[in-house]
Amino acid sequence: MKILVVDDHAILRQGLAALLRDSGVAGEVVHAGDEAEGLAMVAAHPDLDAVLLDLKLPGGDGMNAIAAVAQTNPTLPIIILSASEDPADVRRALDRGALGYVPKSASPETLISAVQLVLAGGIYVPTLMLDAEAEAQAAPKLDVLTPRQTEVLAALAGGLSNRELGQRFDLSEKTVKAHVSAIFRALGVVNRTQAARAAQAAGIIRPPGSGPDAG
Repeated sequence: MKILVVDDHAILRQGLAALLRDSGVAGEVVHAGDEAEGLAMVAAHPDLDAVLLDLKLPGGDGMNAIAAVAQTNPTLPIIILSASEDPADVRRALDRGALGYVPKSASPETLISAVQLVLAGGIYVPTLMLDAEAEAQAAPKLDVLTPRQTEVLAALAGGLSNRELGQRFDLSEKTVKAHVSAIFRALGVVNRTQAARAAQAAGIIRPPGSGPDAG
């Protein structure tokens, strides 16, 4: 495989090249430091198998570069590698035609897995995007919860176990489990972590560290 890395930080480009070669994903890695150089490399190397593209590039916009690369080589897979962890950026990049989006905070193993998935014909969507979409879908369903279920949701999102929930609300363990199951079904989630995120997104509880004493 031959991969182009487009990023304005030479150290990062060299590190990515070493990672891609050492993992066996790429036999050859070529570099570009800005959008114009990247587009020139795409035109000069029609045998490229994929492009790793930063969103923040000098002299250009990574979002616009996605379309520009596609115009030069319509079948070339583009994977965004960005410091931005904003789900809106992920959505815009995928809508523009990128086949993957990897935050720079991701582990080397995650990056390699994402590249391999895209090279195999798949689309890599980061966990942060999946979580954001799950929260967006869950939040409108909160109005179907009873007042008691809303109280239970807030408490379990705060870390209370089923036993502690029963003690707080004077409920049997069977009743607590019924409430928790109903909450999960209503929100379309499968565990307490996802339920807590939905509660935070709806403003039922505050995210950790956001209280009046935070900071």
